[in-house]
Amino acid sequence: MEDLAGWIGRAREVEDELTAPAMRRLAALLDREAVPLARGEAVLPHWIAVLFDDAAPQSRLGPDGAALKGEFLPPVPLPRRMLAGRRIRYAAPPRIGDALVRRSEIAAITPKQGRSGRLVFVTVRHTIRGPAGVVAVEEQDIVYREAATASGGRPAGPGGDRAEPWPAAAWQEEFRTDPVLLFRYSALGFNGHRIHYDLAYAREIEGYPGLVVNGGLSTLMLIEAGLRRAGAAMLRRYAARTLRPLICGRPARLLGTAPDAHGAALLWVEDESGAPALRLEVEYAA
Repeated sequence: MEDLAGWIGRAREVEDELTAPAMRRLAALLDREAVPLARGEAVLPHWIAVLFDDAAPQSRLGPDGAALKGEFLPPVPLPRRMLAGRRIRYAAPPRIGDALVRRSEIAAITPKQGRSGRLVFVTVRHTIRGPAGVVAVEEQDIVYREAATASGGRPAGPGGDRAEPWPAAAWQEEFRTDPVLLFRYSALGFNGHRIHYDLAYAREIEGYPGLVVNGGLSTLMLIEAGLRRAGAAMLRRYAARTLRPLICGRPARLLGTAPDAHGAALLWVEDESGAPALRLEVEYAA
């Protein structure tokens, strides 16, 4: 793993524009109506999650449908990868028509040993700026894992299955997923990862029992539900941790606590067995 140390500090910048068509499609995905999309209108900060796609040339995609390692992400010698967690703080809402720049930097590379084998965590720090300054700062933890075993069992999530104390939920909503929902979300971000749309690949190569719900989609739906339930306008920050894969088409629920005096709350997704699949610590803006 010593040869990967030189990747720490590597950086790149990507430009994107917050366009009305992209936000209209996202609003449609969320069943939101009458969203103001005129040039200069403010947009919920967490909606920028569908911007800054990799858009790697077709010839530089890996067998999993994602961009090849070694372009920006380090060439970790493990075949499977997924987003394990993220921490993001919003500074100001972006506006329709804003030209945005995201600077990404490899902040850390950390090898670990898990119950399912070797793991390597790569932490990437993103700083997003617009015409008025910083819009958001985010850290993502990407985990690389060994190939699936032939046991046919459901792969454990990068967060493991550690027992944790969970508070009583103040609210809950059904979370229905289907292949069309996964496809539309992947299309918004130009995400080619095959575990979200190629059932044969997800089962036979990655070892999942079905299509895997995008972690970003679960996060988006959970944030939207939390905002509705809290009666809040927007988030100030959140920290997300993936605990286990959520399988498309299976029953799932969105749950959360009421915000405390500081606007902090805990949100989570439960799978069909009642086990937490995704955990978000959020803070709502006043």
